[in-house]
Amino acid sequence: QLRLRNLGGIIILDFIDMSSDEHKQQVLKSLERALEKDRAKSHISQVSALGLVEMTRKRTRESLEQIMCEPCAVCSGRGTVKTAETVCYEILREIIREARQYEASQFLVLASQEVVDLMLDEESGSVAELEGFIGIPIKFQAEVLYTQEQYDVVLMM
Repeated sequence: QLRLRNLGGIIILDFIDMSSDEHKQQVLKSLERALEKDRAKSHISQVSALGLVEMTRKRTRESLEQIMCEPCAVCSGRGTVKTAETVCYEILREIIREARQYEASQFLVLASQEVVDLMLDEESGSVAELEGFIGIPIKFQAEVLYTQEQYDVVLMM
């Protein structure tokens, strides 16, 4: 299992329920013989009073998970995605930046359905306030292939 899973680092083996010292030594010798065939450098300590064996093993290649898996396409391996509300605020800030830099007759926001729904419902007051502030209408279009974090702010000239 150590070689198959390419485990590395400090590894603790539990022989607590093994009562016979002779059996513990036999298992330890079997482990040492098996590790002689292993290309990875390892070190094994003696069985402790608690029946534990500490060992270290240097990993020789990528772990099985790294070989067989790839980062999540949605979160890029972070494990989380931004909430729809957070994305709404990012969009509003981007519209403010774009309105300061460019002359547009209208803004078109392309985003996921959830973000568009939130903008047209709970954030509709913020959108109306922003339209009044910049003097430019803002339209929304749901894109089914967009993830929750994806959006585009298109300037209509």
